[in-house]
Amino acid sequence: MSSAQPTPSPRPPPATANSQVKIIDSAAGRILCLADIRGKISAINELAKETGAKAVIHTGDFGFFDNNSLERINDRTLRHLVLYSPLISPQLRQSRLGNDAAPNVIRQTILSHHTPLLSEFPLLQSGALRLAVPVYTVWGACEDVQILEKFRTGEYDVENLTILDEASSRCLDIGGVKLRLFGLGGALVMHKMFDNGEGRATIAGGQGTMWTTALQIGELVDTAQRTFDPSETRLLITHASPGREGLLAQLGLVLKADLFISGGLHFRYSSSYNEFSVQSDMEAFRTKILSGQTAFNKVWESVKAQVESAADENQRQLLEKALGVVARVPQPTTAAVPGGAAGTEEPAWKNCWHWNLCDAAYGNLVLDIKEGRISAELKSQGFNYAYRRIAPAAGAGASNTSISTAPHAAGSTSSPAPGPSQLKQQLPARASPAPAPVAGPPPVTASLPVHAIRPPPTQPRAPNGAPIQGQSQQAKKGPKTEIPKDKEAVDKEKNAGKTSKPATPKPVTDTTNIPAASTSAPETAASPAPPDAASPGPGKDGASSAGGRTPTTRRPPRNPYTLFMNKINDLPVTEAEIRDFFGEAKSGITFVKIPVHHHTRQQKGFAYVEFGDEDAMKAGLEKHVEKLKTSTPRVVVAEHREPVENDGPTPPPVSRGGGPFRGAGRGGRGGFVRNTVAAAAAAAAGPAGRPAGRGRGPENGTAEGGKSEGAPVASPAPAAPAETKKEGGGDGK
Repeated sequence: MSSAQPTPSPRPPPATANSQVKIIDSAAGRILCLADIRGKISAINELAKETGAKAVIHTGDFGFFDNNSLERINDRTLRHLVLYSPLISPQLRQSRLGNDAAPNVIRQTILSHHTPLLSEFPLLQSGALRLAVPVYTVWGACEDVQILEKFRTGEYDVENLTILDEASSRCLDIGGVKLRLFGLGGALVMHKMFDNGEGRATIAGGQGTMWTTALQIGELVDTAQRTFDPSETRLLITHASPGREGLLAQLGLVLKADLFISGGLHFRYSSSYNEFSVQSDMEAFRTKILSGQTAFNKVWESVKAQVESAADENQRQLLEKALGVVARVPQPTTAAVPGGAAGTEEPAWKNCWHWNLCDAAYGNLVLDIKEGRISAELKSQGFNYAYRRIAPAAGAGASNTSISTAPHAAGSTSSPAPGPSQLKQQLPARASPAPAPVAGPPPVTASLPVHAIRPPPTQPRAPNGAPIQGQSQQAKKGPKTEIPKDKEAVDKEKNAGKTSKPATPKPVTDTTNIPAASTSAPETAASPAPPDAASPGPGKDGASSAGGRTPTTRRPPRNPYTLFMNKINDLPVTEAEIRDFFGEAKSGITFVKIPVHHHTRQQKGFAYVEFGDEDAMKAGLEKHVEKLKTSTPRVVVAEHREPVENDGPTPPPVSRGGGPFRGAGRGGRGGFVRNTVAAAAAAAAGPAGRPAGRGRGPENGTAEGGKSEGAPVASPAPAAPAETKKEGGGDGK
């Protein structure tokens, strides 16, 4: 049921499912679980040897690309692959494959390079690279669907590589456990559930990306039913996380999964949980599932007539099974059942265990199976907290330091220590020499951030030399600083009140430079109001207790994990529509700002979207859809000096010429042909998938000022500010 051409019916269900039993070791064995190897397939052999693994399970983004894939990958996906490929050195990425490089230059560089830059899969397929242990993988969000189709038809066959799809299953007899493996690949995008893109049957993808379909889910259920054996332990492997997707949690209930392994979130830590440990009660678990059910039904109701009229008998059977998954909702424990007794508790609520993996460059999971018991060993690189110990050294002469010792970051004792280049980038700016003591207010403790311990700046003056109205008279001059200033710097300081940049402060006694990430203490009445602090001082508009008014830009420092969107031509837009534009990454959003003109209150055509941490921001860069209503926004990391309160006119719309995702293209992250099944599904899914010309309102799933649907946003974990990640390791998306 493709959006652009009739889809051939999937192969009829065989009498028996494609299932094999592999005896790895009758006594014991270790299984290495990885996520997002990103084409560096040789690393699988290295990690398997390091952990002593007998087999490997992989959760997607394996790197199913060859040189012929380059012409099929759209430019945006190609840039993403180049940005996070562990096969590309930082030097090459900066010199030849940076953001300024033209797409044709990037393609030519990849083709002409003497080693693989996109993926080592061609080496694997040719036999130049071999897998040392059996590998069982699903496909991820960034793969070439045509490579997968060649595996499904038998044209490609690689020793020790098994692709788990909806029509196949494998059973590993190891350590007294019969471990049954099921797999579901692709990103979960509701408005694409009925669009196959370039896929030939139940799987879907196009332009270098892949996603899950309803037929795929239906056939997986059929396979699981055909292979059911109560003596087996069932392990479901998905690329998307069931912790965020209620539909996947429902699939786990239908498949009677005992264990769940997923990836795709790109955190620095892996997570291990069951629903009982993360939900307040059974009703909270049901709420997550009902949310996924509602999102699917919204799409299904809009395309039901078209799908039912176009589906053949085999497709109808698979759709019935997929709809059975959507209908699978645990009953509340207080609900009455026939006979008058209370409802029983869902076993998966406590018994189904989940692991969500960080990228292979940052950690892994090892399942150690012995004597019928499955133990787990998680290894994660974790966040880097070393900057909290090193940064205060810049102000070694401080006498009032109230910073406590911070813990080292490590997900395990074997996590690598931060390199000197990483720590160097985390250090604050060079501290000025400490001035001689002067009489004045008591010194500020070092527990305040560096911008909060500056003294009041010199009084700004108008061009005629008179003080600016509303400002207190210039404070008496203290002793001269040890760093001389040229005339230009003095002029800028005098005119600070006419610009958005705060004036350069004079030194204060007994202070030190503290990294911006330090915990800020409440400002006391005797403390001068910081020029650029996020919160005002004790007086009105940030005035100090002495009555002087400190000039301020009224703009706190921008969250470093902010994305800037412009070219939003179809105005107005709501915060909910912008959140939905980021698809799976919207749960990481903490704040959305849509600037408006001061006088007209009309939106300006751009927005700022803040995320909880760097990984969530990178997920937003990768997972946002193409269209916001009828606009095609440009999304980049916000620079420090992007305009925030500029009341100038909105730039004219940029010409929307040809290119990937324009017009009526198929596949990728948008651009479906209108008046088709996929277009109707996109409209029902909300702003992220609405075709041009659609109205706004409850009928197409949006409401002015409404909030986005989905799982609640978790509090972001602490992260080092502006830490530069090693590009060679396959960073998060």
